[in-house]
Amino acid sequence: MQPDRPRASYASDPARSRGRLFPETDSPTRTQFQRDRDRIIHSTAFRRLAHKTQVLAPFGGDHFRTRLTHTIEVSQIARALARGLGLDGDLAETLALAHDLGHTPFGHVGEDALDAAMAPYGGFDHNAQALRIVTSLERRYARHDGLNLTWETLEGLVKHNGPLLSADGAPTARYAARGVPKPIIEFDRLWPLNLTTFASAEAQATALADDIAYNAHDIDDGLRGGFFTLDDLRAAAPFVDGLLLEIEQTYGALDASRVVHELVRRVITRFVEDALSESSGRLARSGARDASDVRGANGPLVSFSDEIAAADRSIKSFLFPALYRHVDVVVMREKATRIVGELFPLFLAEPTAMPLEWGGQYKGAPDQTARARVVADYIAGMTDRYALECYRRLIDARMHV
Repeated sequence: MQPDRPRASYASDPARSRGRLFPETDSPTRTQFQRDRDRIIHSTAFRRLAHKTQVLAPFGGDHFRTRLTHTIEVSQIARALARGLGLDGDLAETLALAHDLGHTPFGHVGEDALDAAMAPYGGFDHNAQALRIVTSLERRYARHDGLNLTWETLEGLVKHNGPLLSADGAPTARYAARGVPKPIIEFDRLWPLNLTTFASAEAQATALADDIAYNAHDIDDGLRGGFFTLDDLRAAAPFVDGLLLEIEQTYGALDASRVVHELVRRVITRFVEDALSESSGRLARSGARDASDVRGANGPLVSFSDEIAAADRSIKSFLFPALYRHVDVVVMREKATRIVGELFPLFLAEPTAMPLEWGGQYKGAPDQTARARVVADYIAGMTDRYALECYRRLIDARMHV
């Protein structure tokens, strides 16, 4: 067993956190980041992830990943990366547990449908929605809305994929066409998150963990669901072919389920080991002395090597047509688009169709844009099955009266 690395100088230190928007007395039993993690785990939004689609609708099979199981797998990998790099594992775990809180029902297609519905009102972005959830929509505490998380957690949640603004204040490539989402800009004015810099090494590790988990479990789910075969995958991705050859040479003939498991665990292991090697070198060469040096670097310091980055691209290039655009998945996408696309205008026109608390927020909104955001918040929080139930009750039932 390899021991944990000592805390690196460039790791985030909970004892030196920039604190919380609303000051609180420190916990006598938990660090600042452990406290953030616990608040996320006990949040309503986190529980709902159990019934939200990852890629394949969970009602199509009991073993397909949901948003929650994906999140747990990202958390495990993020902690492994943090442990190997001498980072704060609690912050990495916190960011992994929070990174998908803003997702809608029905996976990315639900987000696309809600974004289209919200186009006249500023659009919808799941990353911005996650920020809204932890800073406003979770209403649990007597003294404030939101979970009152530390600055480091909020920064990592917003910037785990890199800076949002360039040095001159222009949106970076990801947001060049539409601009940085308004909820992020508004919160940044309240409590600046330094949108022009990179996030902590822990946040960067979480972004890699998300990619690793995606590749591994989408291969597993795609094979389990019969969307493609091992031969299809190995022909498209030389990296995978090499792993399958290794399995065959080591074990000979195995039943298919064992081959798939051996493949998936090797994908995770190779990606993690590569990330640790590449990132250790980058961090050493950067001369980073503390977490602020990581943020101020010219590029990400936690990353894959060029070789594994190419393997990552080859897997994703295969999965896009083979799984994400498979005819059965497209049928689900069309259904999800219809459900979200029809629920939005219904609630916007008939706010009494929403629960009383949401109708009250709608009534108190100052203008149509704010009212539309209330409706988007309500729909985004739905689980797959609750969205289906609402559609059947409010739309299907009316059509058959």
